[in-house]
Amino acid sequence: FYVTMKNNQIIKKQIIYRSTHRGTKEMDLLLGNFVKKYIDELNVAELKDLTKLLFIEDEVIYKWYFEKNSDKLIPKTKVTIMLKNFKL
Repeated sequence: FYVTMKNNQIIKKQIIYRSTHRGTKEMDLLLGNFVKKYIDELNVAELKDLTKLLFIEDEVIYKWYFEKNSDKLIPKTKVTIMLKNFKL
């Protein structure tokens, strides 16, 4: 149990870092605040979904979120639905 708990903390730290060091201020703010609000509520599978989302380019996420474009690169998961409904 301790090992998985420790791995979970490492994964969370990586997610927090990746969400706040995107390269564009808009994505740093959006994803960073989203992650800070919800990271402790997510289970292991949802953390994996979030990790995958964070590897998608900023431009794709930006258009999907702000311009309401549907994009096949953004999988429909609980995490992406939560992000889509998240307001700064």
